[in-house]
Amino acid sequence: MAILITGGAGYIGSHTIVELKKRKYDNLLSVDNFSNSTPQSYNRIKKVVGEDINQLNIDLADNQMVRELFKKYAIEGVIHFAALKSVPESVEKPLEYYANNINSLINLLDCCKEFEVNKFIFSSSCSVYGNPNELPVTEETPFGKAESPYAYTKQIGENILKDFCKAHINFKALSLRYFNPAGADESGLMGEIRTESPNSLVPILAQQAIGIRNSFEVFGTDYNTIDGSCIRDYIHVSDIAEAHVIAFEHLSTMKSNYDVFNLGSGKGNTTLEVVKAFEKENKVKLNYSLSGRRNGDVEAIFANNDKAKNLLHWTPKYQLEDIVSSAWKWQKNADQ
Repeated sequence: MAILITGGAGYIGSHTIVELKKRKYDNLLSVDNFSNSTPQSYNRIKKVVGEDINQLNIDLADNQMVRELFKKYAIEGVIHFAALKSVPESVEKPLEYYANNINSLINLLDCCKEFEVNKFIFSSSCSVYGNPNELPVTEETPFGKAESPYAYTKQIGENILKDFCKAHINFKALSLRYFNPAGADESGLMGEIRTESPNSLVPILAQQAIGIRNSFEVFGTDYNTIDGSCIRDYIHVSDIAEAHVIAFEHLSTMKSNYDVFNLGSGKGNTTLEVVKAFEKENKVKLNYSLSGRRNGDVEAIFANNDKAKNLLHWTPKYQLEDIVSSAWKWQKNADQ
C-alpha cells in the first residue's frame, strides 16, 4: 500500500519525500497540479535519493479526479500538503484560496471515508493563532482573528478535520502547525521552488544576493519589537520534513484519534535579524529598503514546541545559520 503525498512537488512536500525515502519508505505516490510548483522538483528529488518517484498530475479540488485516484491505488494514508499558501495573494484572491484549499481537503476526506483510508496528516500553519496575546504560543492557544484568507482556510481545515474525526472514530489524524519553513536540503540540490516573486523572506534574500533582483523591502518598521520589524519562528525545512514522517508513524500508536502539534524552533527572529544573519553567514551585502506594514501580516509569533518534543520525540536539528547558508547554497545550484 502507498503513502499518498499531496503537493509532493512543492517545497515541504518534496523534502518530506526525501525524508521518507531516507527512512526506507519505498511505496510512495505523489500528486500535484503544479499550480505553485514545478515538475522539475521530481528530477531534483531523484538527484538526492537516486530513484524516480511515482507521481501524477491531479487537481485535488476536482472530486472525480480524486475518486479515480483512490479507486486505482491502494492507499495506506495521506500526508496532505497541497494548498495555495501566499498570504498577500490570498488577500487579493480570496475565492481562489477558499475554493482550492477547502475543497481539496473535503474531497480527500470524502475518499478516505469511502475507501477506508484511516491515516491523515494535515499541513496546517501558525497563522491559525492570528495575533496572539501571549508568546510563545502553545497548542492550547485559541485561534485568533485570521489575518488573511489563507489563515482562515487553515482554521477551517483544522475544524473540518476535527469534526470528521469525531464522526469516524477509526480515522486518525494530526494537524501540524508549522511556523516559517526555510532553508534547503543539505545537498544543495533542492530547495524552495524558484519563482520570480517569492513570498517567503529567505529566498528573497538569496535572489537579491545573487543578482536576480536589485533590492527588496522589509515590511514594517514600527512593530513593538527590538528593531521594529516583525518576528517569526524560522524552522529548517528538513526539520519539518522529519517531523511529518515521525507524525505519520505516531498515528499508529496515538490514543486519541485527533491531535495537533506546533512545529517551530521555539524562538523568534525579527526580519532584520534574519537579513543580518544571511549577510554574516554567507559573506554578502544585501540591498534593501524599509517600508510600511503589509496587509495580512501579524506582529510576532513563535512556538512553544514542548509537546512535539515530548510526544513525538522530535527536536529541531538546525539553527538559523544553517537555514540561511543552505538557502544560499541552493540558490547558487538552482539552475543546474
